[in-house]
Amino acid sequence: MENNPIESMKTKDKPVHEVRLGAIKCALWRNDTDNGIRYNSTFTRLYRDGDEWKSSDSFGRDDLLTLAKVADQAHTWICEQTQERERDRDRDRGKD
Repeated sequence: MENNPIESMKTKDKPVHEVRLGAIKCALWRNDTDNGIRYNSTFTRLYRDGDEWKSSDSFGRDDLLTLAKVADQAHTWICEQTQERERDRDRDRGKD
């Protein structure tokens, strides 16, 4: 079970960034690969069941526009990170 990256993500690692609007949340996870940094995302809907907070990966009709907005903001954040890395890489190449 320890070699399962999904379980490792759930138990040890924290997302590098989160976007939340109301009850809809996106967690962004950084993955270092041979081809560079990649980001994965997980989307959840938070809700209360009595006194307990729970989460679901199921979304109803009324959640979809908010889900789309959260996804858009997550995409923007990933693009900003990529642009920042490219600027840093270009700056470092200029110093050589």
